[in-house]
Amino acid sequence: MKSPILYAGILALTCAAGTVAHAQAMPEPDVTEVAKTPLRDLNIDAKDIPEVLQIAQRDPYATQGMESCNALVSTIASLDMVLGADYDIAETDGNDRLSEGRIGQSVVGSILPFRGIVREVTGAAGNDRALRAAYTAGMVRRAFLKGWGLGRGCAYPARPKAMAAAGE
Repeated sequence: MKSPILYAGILALTCAAGTVAHAQAMPEPDVTEVAKTPLRDLNIDAKDIPEVLQIAQRDPYATQGMESCNALVSTIASLDMVLGADYDIAETDGNDRLSEGRIGQSVVGSILPFRGIVREVTGAAGNDRALRAAYTAGMVRRAFLKGWGLGRGCAYPARPKAMAAAGE
């Protein structure tokens, strides 16, 4: 007879694997982030939205100030600093669905009883949704700027790397 705890553990890992695919833009949690999980769940130590992502949220398709390829490169670089590598240059090993940081965060987060309810009541869940929306806006902004650079004839990194390699 197999233990219900084993089934619960397998279910938790499966659920964690499913949610990672939706959070590709969010940075990978490190040891510090894992340790701060209970504080974040209680909304004591909420993450701030980086300024570059706040700008992207206000108008992801703005072209003002983007007349030169150098301006595009600078803006894309500032987004890369927050978002990490874009899909055109990101290296994956095919095993990015589960990570030590995400598993650790899940285990530490499971200590708090009624975690989902607590996160909603404290506002932590809303803060996470706002942060994820900001990361999405940043990804949209970066993709738009690379397309804008492609249309203007800019060289990589002000256009997608695949287009630069194809010589288009």
